[in-house]
Amino acid sequence: KMPQVCEVTTEADIKPKSVRRAKTWSDVVENLYRFQQAGYRDEVEYKQVKQVEQVDFWPETGFVKKLQRRDNTFYYYNRQRECEDKDVRKVKIYVY
Repeated sequence: KMPQVCEVTTEADIKPKSVRRAKTWSDVVENLYRFQQAGYRDEVEYKQVKQVEQVDFWPETGFVKKLQRRDNTFYYYNRQRECEDKDVRKVKIYVY
């Protein structure tokens, strides 16, 4: 069981090298928008903070279905696109 603990600690140290803003909408931008609405950078940080293996995705679209915020309330998302064109430029894309 000890090696797993070590893996978790090294994973928790993952920090993005750089960040840029999204310019056009895509599936990736949509999911980042959902993570950032819930208070996380992206899926990497969400899994670190919440200590979860999997994130719930809609099977039809591949978009995030449900996220738990840091205060333990849940955000539920629709199958369809939620990030409007005016919000695309607010989304940050982190590079590791």
